Amino acid sequence: MQFAIDGTTKIDKALRYDAVIIGAGLAGLYTALNIDERYSCLILAKEKIEISNSWFAQGGIAAAISQDDAPIFHLEDTLIAGAGLCDKDAVGILVDEGPHDINRLFSLRVPFDLNEFGGLQITREGGHRKNRIVHAGGDATGRETVKALAHIVAQRRNITFSENTCFYDILKDDSGSVSGLIVRKDDNKFCLIETQKVVIATGGIGQVYKSTTNPSVATGDGIAAAMRAGAVIKNIEFIQFHPTGLWSPIPEDREFLISEAVRGEGGLLKNKDGVRFMEGTHELNELAPRDIVARAVIKELQRTGDDHVFVDITSKSEEFLKNRFPTIYEECLRRGINIARDWIPVCPVQHYLMGGIETDIDARTNIDGLYAAGEAAYTGVHGANRLASNSMLECLVFGRRAAEDINRTLVETKTPVKATIPQLPERLRMDFDYKALRCRIKDLMSDYGYVTRTGKGLSYALGQVDDILKQLMSTYDDSTVYLETLNMATVASAILKAALDRTKSIGSHYREDC
Repeated sequence: MQFAIDGTTKIDKALRYDAVIIGAGLAGLYTALNIDERYSCLILAKEKIEISNSWFAQGGIAAAISQDDAPIFHLEDTLIAGAGLCDKDAVGILVDEGPHDINRLFSLRVPFDLNEFGGLQITREGGHRKNRIVHAGGDATGRETVKALAHIVAQRRNITFSENTCFYDILKDDSGSVSGLIVRKDDNKFCLIETQKVVIATGGIGQVYKSTTNPSVATGDGIAAAMRAGAVIKNIEFIQFHPTGLWSPIPEDREFLISEAVRGEGGLLKNKDGVRFMEGTHELNELAPRDIVARAVIKELQRTGDDHVFVDITSKSEEFLKNRFPTIYEECLRRGINIARDWIPVCPVQHYLMGGIETDIDARTNIDGLYAAGEAAYTGVHGANRLASNSMLECLVFGRRAAEDINRTLVETKTPVKATIPQLPERLRMDFDYKALRCRIKDLMSDYGYVTRTGKGLSYALGQVDDILKQLMSTYDDSTVYLETLNMATVASAILKAALDRTKSIGSHYREDC
């Protein structure tokens, strides 16, 4: 077992909770709300609650709730998108239980968009053969859902919320079960938290790439800490590159996403000459699964030598676009693009991780007391390629199932097992240029672990990243930038190694040399 901390780490105080949830996005909040109120629960957020993948999620939540739909159809679409690598039992649970959780959100007053008859407005996205996407705030589903759940969390007396808290390491007892964790607050003081149950809901790994829709906090912290603790990681090479990130000539920490729902409402992909290059590529054209669309865009860019293509939604009225996509409309307008008249420049960007910490159908990992939910988890529902808007549903269904298992198994004792930090060696103090190291990791991943890959490129990148990782693991400082860079290198190494080991192309993992 490895640690991010070293032997010089001084613990300022110790706390105790029945359960600790790391991450304040949809998975974390919904898990907390389903934990029995007799148990104390702590939610940790790396920064503010507004900084999470869930907050920025635009499209919606998929569930078979319309009269002409059924869970079996949702299951079939999910399995097709997953290219044969989905866990069918996990997908069955997702599609069967998903409508219940959507209704629960509705009862919790999440402000879903309604149709003219007062029912849920249901739309369609890529890979779905039925309309089954519910949304809120037009294209602000994540924000509106997280806001509503956070308001309820704030009223629960058993739940404590801690912002600006960095998660370092998981602690285990002599039997190998979770006994606690190490965190550092914004006052730079370390805290030991004793607990029997830890849920990792830290989201994605987007910051290991140059271009990503993920926020700056998405440095793979939960996955890296789980790896150090000995958790099994599965299918981490399967990374979804969203085909329509808003192209910008200036690099940004977080790329703005042009939601797939825009294509669901009739948006067409075109090159600069106005040619629809998706026609004939797939039977669903612009609404093909994301890996197929992303590769088609890359192929078109390679053919033309351009650095972006376009989404054309000018067939819709300005009034419709303002109401249906208010966030996208305003952001594009801020950049001088009126989407009712102008084509939207787009290119593929890193968006979502299909693999992660392996769990069973109750979100349990191979470490007793450790759970994972949301994007950080590998539940098996996405396989080799995530079906649009299944991610938020996965947060709900498996976050709830994690809470239900915690409620069943949490042992109430007057003298819980005390968490202790093992004797750790002191590591060298080095003055690294962390900005340069992070840029190097991003460049390597974007050059060799992108939409298309080769064995030669993956081998080269893995060697370079592992050199960085070795340097970081042999040294230590207690800064946030050190921890994030260490976690980025840890996750990047795992992605490259898994991609190198999988020699055949499937789903989002495409090997040009196969």
